[in-house]
Amino acid sequence: MNHASFDDFVASRSTRLLRTAYLLTHDRALAEDLVQTSLSKAWFAWGRIEGQPEAYVRRIMVNTYSSWWRRRWNGEEATAELPECAAGSRRPDDVRVDERTDLWRALERLPKRQRAVVVLRFYEDLSEAETAEIMQCSVGTVKSQASRALAKLRIDPSLRPACDDERDGERDEERAR
Repeated sequence: MNHASFDDFVASRSTRLLRTAYLLTHDRALAEDLVQTSLSKAWFAWGRIEGQPEAYVRRIMVNTYSSWWRRRWNGEEATAELPECAAGSRRPDDVRVDERTDLWRALERLPKRQRAVVVLRFYEDLSEAETAEIMQCSVGTVKSQASRALAKLRIDPSLRPACDDERDGERDEERAR
């Protein structure tokens, strides 16, 4: 492949790559940096890339994203408000919750590897084999990471419907009797 084909690749695929990067980082500026860094790494290897260059660039993106995460400190940060809901607290009925925001927040709470699997499998609609190739792991690892991620998302309190909160409140009242 020559460098002219690299320019064509960037022109045709950068939007999709930016979407994937945004889903990984949840930040527009970081996503743009991730795509730019990944494409600059791919440019140097462009002559050696055979087959599907998009899969190769996605692999670079996931690896770069993971290395950025490893360098960053991931300790707890003090906040004025506790994240746990107080017992018996409910969402007011008149407040409309943006479910997409809740899903973003739930995805942010997933470990990076699980988030990458969810993004590649369900947002990018890649097969388990394609995801495994990009993440440089086995198909079984993709399956187990996806299973764990979906299990965490199922129990995430921000994704529970309001009717579940009401049922929990009713159960608490029944137990108190």
